[in-house]
This record gives sequence, structure tokens and C-alpha cells, in this order.
Amino acid sequence: MRKRRTFLFTFIFLISLAFAQFGSVEVNFDDRLLRSDEKQEILNLSNDIIRFIKTTTWDESYSDLTIPLHIQIVFEGITAKGNEKIFNCQAFFSNGRDLRYFDKSVQFIYNSGTSLYYDPVLFEPLSGFIAFFTNLILAGEIDTYEFNGGNATYETARDIAIRGSGSDYKKGWSSRINLVDDLHRNIGLRKARLAWYIAMDLFKDGDIEGTLDEINSMLDGIEQSFRDIGRDNHTQFFLKAHSERITEILTMLGRKELLKDMKELDPDRRDLYQDALDTISK
Repeated sequence: MRKRRTFLFTFIFLISLAFAQFGSVEVNFDDRLLRSDEKQEILNLSNDIIRFIKTTTWDESYSDLTIPLHIQIVFEGITAKGNEKIFNCQAFFSNGRDLRYFDKSVQFIYNSGTSLYYDPVLFEPLSGFIAFFTNLILAGEIDTYEFNGGNATYETARDIAIRGSGSDYKKGWSSRINLVDDLHRNIGLRKARLAWYIAMDLFKDGDIEGTLDEINSMLDGIEQSFRDIGRDNHTQFFLKAHSERITEILTMLGRKELLKDMKELDPDRRDLYQDALDTISK
């Protein structure tokens, strides 16, 4: 009977991995500020987080994205609250491309041997914190497949943040509400990201006219973002992450006017675009 149960659990686990939204999940800790006995308490945490992310169905409509996810957690210490030990941390989440989020006010409790799971009603600080940022990454990825496609996932993240702000572990959650609201309302950036990923697909297919149309749409989105939001960090990072590839494609296609537009929209990398313009002029 025990062997049968083990086989069944393994089968369910593998099936859940096959339909996971996230592919490679990398979790790294900086625990230099913890004492030796405190480090022992989090020995299983990395694997627990990876298992939680990979075995949770975050969105049934997008089950085969295999998004890479990178998580860095910096432990700052432990404080006592009654009989509980609260871990105080900073954290970094990224898809390794153009989405990254840094949080400097993380608090959670963790008991080794307790499985992490997502509950849409009950709030638990560790799983809630992981689920919040996992949903932000997922929403951003879904946005590259359809316009405003990540709306429902952003709303899920916002619901988590609201429950967190009303919990006994409310530190940082009001800032997270502001974060998800800022991402959701930055329609210009969301348009730009969708257009850029479509442009790359069209370029690979040899559709030059379609590629240029989408790059123009991307530029329109960046301009809209600057008008609506200002030069926010998320839009700036999008430009930084893709500037070299944008420049490479526009140089190959000889599109001087679009490189000039990029030079104006992205002044931090004016030299990159000017070098490309000089190359075309030679």
C-alpha cells in the first residue's frame, strides 16, 4: 500500500510539472547575517519554494509558458513575536529578461516540514509573498501574448496584497499594492512589451514590414508610458533590457528614423543608437 501511495504521489507531481507555468526556478539565499542555528531552520526552504511554484497552477489558460524565474532572498535577521520566529528579508524576483522586482521589507514565518500552498481566501505570509511576486511575473509574461492579457493575474496579485495589508504581518504590503497598481495602469509599457515580442517573432519569420509596424507600435507605447506615468523604473528597465537587440534589428534594416526616435526616447543609451546611425551612414 505504501508503494502504491508513493507512486501515485510521484505521478501527480510529474503531471503538475508538465502543466506548470514556470520552467526553471532558481532560488538563492544570502544568509550571512543569520546565526548557525538560524541557518539550519531554512535548510529546506529553497526546495519548498521551488516545489510550491512549480506545482501550483497559477493560470489555467496559460499552462505551457515555462517561464524562467530567478529569486534572491537576503536574510537580515529574526525577530520574536510570541512563540513565532519572524524572518526579516529583502528579496529580488526576475524572469531573467525585462521583468524584475525588488522588495526590501519582507517578513514571514517558516516551519520546516510544513508544505507551502496557495489559498485564495486565507492569508499566510510566506506563501502569500511568493504568490504575489510569482503572479506579477506571470502577468507580465501573459501581457506579451495578448493586449492587457495579464489583467486577471494582476488582480490576483492585488487581492493577495490587500489581504496581506490587513493581516498580522502587514509590513511592506501597502507598498506592494502600489506596485501592482502602477504596473497595471502603465498601459503604454504594456502595449510596448506586447508589440516588441510580436516584432521579434515576425522578424524571425522574415516579415520585415510587420516587424517595423510593431516596432513603431512599441515606440508609441513608450511615448504613452512617459506621458501617463513619467520615466518610471519599469519602462526604463524594459528599454535597457532590449536596447541592444532593438538597435541590431534597426541597423540591419537600415531604419535611421527609428534609431533617431530611440535616441530621443532612451537618452541613457544615446551613444548606442548614435553608433548605429554612424554605421548606417558609412
